[in-house]
Amino acid sequence: MNTSSGTPRTEPRPAAPHVADSHDLIRVHGARENNLKDVHIEIPKRRLTVFTGVSGSGKSSLVFGTIAAESQRLINETYSAFVQGFMPTLARPEVDVLDGLTTAIIVDQQRMGTDPRSTVGTATDAGVMLRILFSRLGQPHFGSPQAFSFNVASISGAGAVTVERAGQTVKERRSFSVTGGMCPRCEGRGAVSDVDLTELYDDSKSLAEGALTIPGYKAGGWNYRLYSESGFFDPEKPIRKYTKKELGDFLHRAPTRMKIAGINMTYEGLIPRIQKSMLAKDKEAMQPHIRAFVDRAVTFTRCPECDGTRLSEGARSSKIGGISIADACAMQISDLAGWVRGLDEPSVAPLVASLRGTLDSFVEIGLGYLSLERPSGTLSGGEAQRVKMIRHLGSSLTDTTYVFDEPTTGLHPHDISRMNDLLLRLRDKGNTVLVVEHKPETIAIADHVVDLGPGAGTAGGTVCFEGTVEGLRTGGTVTGRHFDDRAALKKSVREPTGTLEIRGATANNLRDVDVDIPLGVLVVVTGVAGSGKSSLVHGSLGRRPGADGVDVVSIGQGAIRGSRRSNPATYTGLLDPVRKAFAKANDVKPALFSANSEGACPTCNGAGVVYTDLAMMAGVAVTCEECEGKRFHASVLDHHLGGRDISEVLAMPVTEAQEFFGPGEAHTPAARRILDRLADVGLGYLSLGQPLTTLSGGERQRLKLATHLGEKGGVYVLDEPTAGLHLADVEQLLGLLDRIVDAGKSVIVVEHHQAVMAHADWIIDLGPGAGHDGGTVVFEGTPADLVAARSTLTGEHLAAYVGG
Repeated sequence: MNTSSGTPRTEPRPAAPHVADSHDLIRVHGARENNLKDVHIEIPKRRLTVFTGVSGSGKSSLVFGTIAAESQRLINETYSAFVQGFMPTLARPEVDVLDGLTTAIIVDQQRMGTDPRSTVGTATDAGVMLRILFSRLGQPHFGSPQAFSFNVASISGAGAVTVERAGQTVKERRSFSVTGGMCPRCEGRGAVSDVDLTELYDDSKSLAEGALTIPGYKAGGWNYRLYSESGFFDPEKPIRKYTKKELGDFLHRAPTRMKIAGINMTYEGLIPRIQKSMLAKDKEAMQPHIRAFVDRAVTFTRCPECDGTRLSEGARSSKIGGISIADACAMQISDLAGWVRGLDEPSVAPLVASLRGTLDSFVEIGLGYLSLERPSGTLSGGEAQRVKMIRHLGSSLTDTTYVFDEPTTGLHPHDISRMNDLLLRLRDKGNTVLVVEHKPETIAIADHVVDLGPGAGTAGGTVCFEGTVEGLRTGGTVTGRHFDDRAALKKSVREPTGTLEIRGATANNLRDVDVDIPLGVLVVVTGVAGSGKSSLVHGSLGRRPGADGVDVVSIGQGAIRGSRRSNPATYTGLLDPVRKAFAKANDVKPALFSANSEGACPTCNGAGVVYTDLAMMAGVAVTCEECEGKRFHASVLDHHLGGRDISEVLAMPVTEAQEFFGPGEAHTPAARRILDRLADVGLGYLSLGQPLTTLSGGERQRLKLATHLGEKGGVYVLDEPTAGLHLADVEQLLGLLDRIVDAGKSVIVVEHHQAVMAHADWIIDLGPGAGHDGGTVVFEGTPADLVAARSTLTGEHLAAYVGG
């Protein structure tokens, strides 16, 4: 065919690939973060890559500490210096070359804020959209969206303002008002605190007789004399006989300057004084005896004015179809999604569609059992990570890098396939998906696998395998060898030595549950996410030490508190007997052997590094030249125990320290016992002085477990101890649990891992579903009976796992 000009038309020749299409790899060369040993690796873009390896092998150091950290640092540098001053400062990772990076979106397991004002609704877009919906459709109309926010207080004011107008200064009266949704009684917290006066004083006694029972208010001390010598009441008079004015001065008087024994002091009522000096502080930072007093003296009860909804009466009075915003936030999200779908109002159609999409994402990701009023601080690590995923599911972004940290944590095998579908959907939109994971079900869907190891800590940090899943199975690495491992059902189970009765449990979604937990055996409490496992175990056992004559030691998933100065030796209490042994051997004070006390290097104050703050640029940490990073004063290092100084001992791995403090010159039984527990939980490779900030999630959980193993208790309650554990490490954990039970203890484990279920002596399965579809016991018995019955979701998956 010819064109109108008569020139023959020819098909264009296929062009050579555009140079822009050649950047299909993320290249990492010479990565040395933490324990990585000069790692060289190429990761395909727009594919799902799973990083595996034993806990502590360097997965997080490569994915989060190197790739994601550098991507975020480079993005931060595109902002102005002014904006960077408000952002976290990030140092460049220890790596030679990082090429082909795209924008990294990190979805990790960091717990969400524990602020009582933060809820699932405020942490996602759902709460904002719901407030806008009620401000538009609620009847009677109450106000703007902030009128439905429990974080905004109602305020009003008036006064004179001075304005310049036509060259003249004019005074005008102005008034303003803000209508917020905050309950005035509890200030949007949903709970009010009451002080139990009987824990503060004995009202049958006078101050002269030592009526005050508060820690630090000992008779004769200044805190005590402030009240007994104030002159507002007779110190010889029993408190119960005080007049109304005397009792008011004693408990609530405003700060008043006065002299006590010739010294200027400020008198204040007992209750505001206690609130400022004790109740306003972080409970975790208090001394144990003061924390125990606060637990006894202060009770938190549901706010009587708003009934725990946090909202003012006006915000609760505005309704859509008989439903207030408080009712909507209290609904299970799966039910709320159904209610929103029933709204047919063209004026807000785009808003309703967006809200519906967000709520449907909650259900799709397995969180339909939550409610928007649920405090975000009560979410588990897995739940918090999935809540963070919500905003990314409907995102239009492509060619970004999504980085996930064990997204299957806390998920029942039934829910893992749904999570896998979401990861594949993100990849299929043209994104690069990087996942740190141990579960074989998720590793199996990878396009590309990177296996790090071969061991943990200093024995890891190298790439052992890179390629397909099939290649991993035959690659000979630790992960490959254990990939198809299946724990078998026990041929015989232990006989219980007694029972622990739970009667009428109603916490959260539990439906008046009665259950007998056998003692002296390994019990696994399981069920789909949100079925009521934690409510049953922690709500009924964790809060009643000494119940039925049995002491309960509860080990949850809470984060380990600690700075760069904290390490396994300080956290476990190991350093105390070590310091005493050094002090005794050298006839000096124990405080000399603490880098946080008298023995600290004066130049770096015991930190080992000198830190220079560069404002909005990443600060620089340089190894201290005085102590060469050893953290101690030079004179301290002249003192030895068994031929080693304190810095050399802190540099030892646990296994070496076991031998050092065993029989011999440095024999220290107290230290050896703690080291044996660390080795028992698989942390034999950790250095005693390694900062806690460099430990992986799995390592931190096992460190906490090792610490609690030293406590005296008949019943151990563990919450998902396999979180962060490699397939090979689970085997070691099962051996540890067996040793605890064989020593005469009882172990109750909240767990989804089929290997732990198969190894149990007794299983309690909750369900059948999540939220209001759960909360009942659907099976009690041995694992073999559960597999044979296949009457529950857990039974079906366990049967498939063991090949039953």
